[in-house]
Amino acid sequence: MAAVTYEHIKTCAQSGARLGRLHTPHGTVETPIFMPVGTLATVKTLSPEELEDMSAQIILANTYHLWLRPGEDIVKEAGGLHKFMNWDRPILTDSGGFQVFSLSERRKITEEGVHFRNHINGEKLFLPPEKAMQIQNDLGPDVMMAFDECPPYPAEHSYMKSSVERTSRWAERCLEAHARPEEQALFGIVQGGEYKDLRRQSAEDLVSMNFPGYAIGGLSVGEPKDVMNEMLEFTTPLLPDDKPRYLMGVGSADALIDGAIRGVDMFDCVLPTRIARNGSCMTSHGRVTVRNAKYARDFGPLDENCNCHVCRNYSRAYIRHLVKANETFGFRLTSYHNLYFLLELMRKVRQAIQEDRLLDFREEFFEQYGFNRPDAKNF
Repeated sequence: MAAVTYEHIKTCAQSGARLGRLHTPHGTVETPIFMPVGTLATVKTLSPEELEDMSAQIILANTYHLWLRPGEDIVKEAGGLHKFMNWDRPILTDSGGFQVFSLSERRKITEEGVHFRNHINGEKLFLPPEKAMQIQNDLGPDVMMAFDECPPYPAEHSYMKSSVERTSRWAERCLEAHARPEEQALFGIVQGGEYKDLRRQSAEDLVSMNFPGYAIGGLSVGEPKDVMNEMLEFTTPLLPDDKPRYLMGVGSADALIDGAIRGVDMFDCVLPTRIARNGSCMTSHGRVTVRNAKYARDFGPLDENCNCHVCRNYSRAYIRHLVKANETFGFRLTSYHNLYFLLELMRKVRQAIQEDRLLDFREEFFEQYGFNRPDAKNF
C-alpha cells in the first residue's frame, strides 16, 4: 500500500483545473492547496496551533537547514518532525538541493553529489542523493523529495541537458536509497528550464520510475510569468492523471490561480511570511504596505473582506505601530494574515472548480485585486 495516494474528484469544465484529495499517513489534504513553509521546523513567528486555527492542512520543512541544525539525528530521537514540532498534520520536506545551489557560492557538482560549504560556518560538506534520502527518512515527513539540481535561469541548453540527465540518474539513486517507502512518499522533480524538449525528457524519465507524485522544479526562479505558464501548460499533461503535481516555490496570488488552471495540485513559498516581516500584506484589493505613514490613523482592518483573527481584532494603525517599532507581535499579525489570505484563496479556488467557474473567478479576483492595472504587483 502506497504511503500517499491521490484521489481525483473533479475536473473543472471551464478551466481544466483539478479538484482532489491527497491521502497521507497524517491526514487528508484537499487540493489544490498552498503549503506554508516552516524552514527550520517552524513557520516563522507562528505556532502550530495558529496554523491549525487558519486551517493549514500541510506544511513544508527544509532538509538542508534541519540537517545543519539541530541535526536529523536529534529530530529522529525526538520521534520525527511531527512530534518534535508538535504538528500532527501532514509534512513535506524538500530535498535540500535548492539551498545547496542558492546559498553556497563555492560548490562543485559531481556525478556522486555536491561539494559545498556550510553557509553558517564555512565547513566543507558533501551531499549525495543517498544522504538526502537518509536525512529525510530520519526527519519522518509524509512526503519527501528526490535530490535534484536546480540550475539558474537562464541556462544554456547544453548545460541544462546535462543537468536533466544527471537529475534523472540521481532520482534512480534516491529510489534505491529510500528506506521507508511504506511510510513516506518520495516525489520526483521534473527539471528542464525553459526548454520543452528537456522538460519532456525529464518527465518521461521520472514517470518511467513510477514515483507516487511529481514536482515541477526550475520555475519561479527569475523567468517571466508567461514563460512559467507556458512551461506548466506543456509539462503537466506529461504527468500521470492519478498522481499529485507540485509546483515548487510559487506563492503569489496570480501564480497560484494560474497554476491551478494548468493542472497543479500543490504549491509552497516563503513569500507570504517574508513580505509580512517587511510590513507588506495581501488583501482583496492588492498589496498594502502597512508601515506607510498614511495608515498611522487608519483604525480599520487590514482587509475589510477578510475574516481572519487579525482583521477581526486589530487595526492598520496598531499593526503599523508594531511593525515600525520592530515588535515581534506585529510580524506575527502580518504573517498570520498573509497565510490566512492564501489559504482562503485556495479554498475559493477549490469551490470555483467544484462549480465549474474557475476562469470566471480568476477574472473577478484579478479585477478586484488590481492585476489589471498598469502598476499591478504580484502580491
